[in-house]
Amino acid sequence: MFSKHQAKPAASGLSSSDLAVLSEPGHGRKSPRVASLIASDISIEGDLRGDGELQVDGVIRGDVSVARLTIGESGQVEGLIHAESVEVRGRVLGAVTAKQVRLHASAHVDGDITHEQLTMEAGAFFEGRSLKFQRTPLPVTGDVIDISAAS
Repeated sequence: MFSKHQAKPAASGLSSSDLAVLSEPGHGRKSPRVASLIASDISIEGDLRGDGELQVDGVIRGDVSVARLTIGESGQVEGLIHAESVEVRGRVLGAVTAKQVRLHASAHVDGDITHEQLTMEAGAFFEGRSLKFQRTPLPVTGDVIDISAAS
């Protein structure tokens, strides 16, 4: 009733070598990235940079610059943070700069937060300044009129 058939090249003109290339990992669709993890028994001294996602359950003493940062309840970052998105459940000692920042109830942040969107749950501790991103003004086009000359 059920039988295993060999995959035949489609009538689209693709050869079997073309199909082999298309079926290789990484070709076509991008596979979802897995977050890098700094486990609770790990302590790092130094700066971290990358384009991916980072989950911190251990301790980082240095600056962190990633696309997305999650600090777990046992996690701690002592340094500057730059990211697109930051979620804090643990401790941050330093400034945070991100488009979106979320402080969960267990969060403890001691430092300024520069953001477009800041969300704080009840119980979160935050000591510092909340600063909105300053959008750069659009360039002025057209003629410039000297007002002081017109009398």
